[in-house]
Amino acid sequence: MSDFLEVGALVRHRERPDWGLGQIQSIVGSRITVNFENVGKVVLEADLAALDVERPDWL
Repeated sequence: MSDFLEVGALVRHRERPDWGLGQIQSIVGSRITVNFENVGKVVLEADLAALDVERPDWL
């Protein structure tokens, strides 16, 4: 998991490329909510989430 996971960051799930590009909606404790293009909102466990940052939202 990347150090740049923050609300607003654009990400892709490494193991589910069919989900498309996602944007992190919230990070609460160990749960990350991501809104993906092709499947909508998904809640992931931070320790298990295979997310690659496309672009941190501050760039």
